[in-house]
Amino acid sequence: MSAADRPLNQGCAPGGPPEPDPLAALLGGDKRSWAAFVRRYAALIVAAVRSVASTGSDIEDLTQEVFVRLCKDDFRLLRTYDATRASLSTWITIVARSTARDSLRRRRPNSVPIEAVPEALLKVEAVEPVPKLKLPEALLSPRQREILGMLYDGEMDVAEIAATLGIDAQTVRSAHHKAMLKLRAHFKAEVDGYGNQ
Repeated sequence: MSAADRPLNQGCAPGGPPEPDPLAALLGGDKRSWAAFVRRYAALIVAAVRSVASTGSDIEDLTQEVFVRLCKDDFRLLRTYDATRASLSTWITIVARSTARDSLRRRRPNSVPIEAVPEALLKVEAVEPVPKLKLPEALLSPRQREILGMLYDGEMDVAEIAATLGIDAQTVRSAHHKAMLKLRAHFKAEVDGYGNQ
């Protein structure tokens, strides 16, 4: 029988009297007994948690949760251990796995298949169109206005605009760039004008 399989409350020193019950000492609050318990069962708990968890950080977090659960409320759960029903290592493995499963279940967000959601809840409100900016007539040339309209309102790309207007693609890019410079300067002056009032 390995040390991990032997219940804490069984054991004899070779050639000597029976050792005091380590589980009783642990439950009595002996800190050295708790340290021995952790050293003895940490690998077993990690292995049990690893069978449930998928990532390293989950394994660490869940192992800690198992130890917290075992010592919580003055070792309330550990006090329920019954040596007549299972070895301590088997009981700890079951506790570790169920604690890990419960914790992972609590972390998982609730999800509902889209087919189960009423159609009224899936409805998307209509988006009202944003009114166009009113620009001074003389700010942009007719060609710049046309190119901006095709780019932004018509959602055309540069090659489509060039083909439609019968001009080079670089001319479209240049007209767009010059129009954007004019617009930036116009709106910057407008903002600066509001700030000085």
